[in-house]
Amino acid sequence: MGHFLILHAHPCAESFSRVLYTVTCESLIAAGCSIDAIDLYAENFQPVLTAEERRGYHDIGLNLKPVESYVERLRSADALIMVFPVWNFGYPAILKGFIDRVFLPGVSFVLNDGKISGHLRNIRFLGAITTYGTTRIRAMACGDPPRRCVTRHLRAVVHPLARTRYLALYDMNRSTDRARAKFCRQVSKVMSSIHVVA
Repeated sequence: MGHFLILHAHPCAESFSRVLYTVTCESLIAAGCSIDAIDLYAENFQPVLTAEERRGYHDIGLNLKPVESYVERLRSADALIMVFPVWNFGYPAILKGFIDRVFLPGVSFVLNDGKISGHLRNIRFLGAITTYGTTRIRAMACGDPPRRCVTRHLRAVVHPLARTRYLALYDMNRSTDRARAKFCRQVSKVMSSIHVVA
């Protein structure tokens, strides 16, 4: 159960990422969860941090103004799941921009005497559902930055006891219908079994 914020970052409606987004939403709803689904491209989210936003970045309270509605949606969630493809060993720019602009001081973290501590205590489950064009071995050889960003960086700003799942389909460039269908079933199974207590 719980209230899930789902972020999707892919511009093409016919993409496999869209299929995964749909499977994620439908599986959570079928399991009795409530969802707030954000398709960043469909909502025309502007990922660029402006000069004005950067200058006011540490002005807690005022820094929320440009993205206040998204901050409210993030703060009202018990769980956060991101559905995205890995491009150039990183997040799509629109998702990186969401994190840059919405995961602000006073929102995702607080800074005291130069030390950062996580502030998204409402998030008790953190998930990522993603695809890679390359193999896992090659991704690991490059440090697999997206996996590290989710399981280390974002994990550090949510509730200390939050569970984390990182579901990835590697080698998409050579994937088969069978492999993709199997991954969809895995995603559905995991999403159907998540229970978050606020």
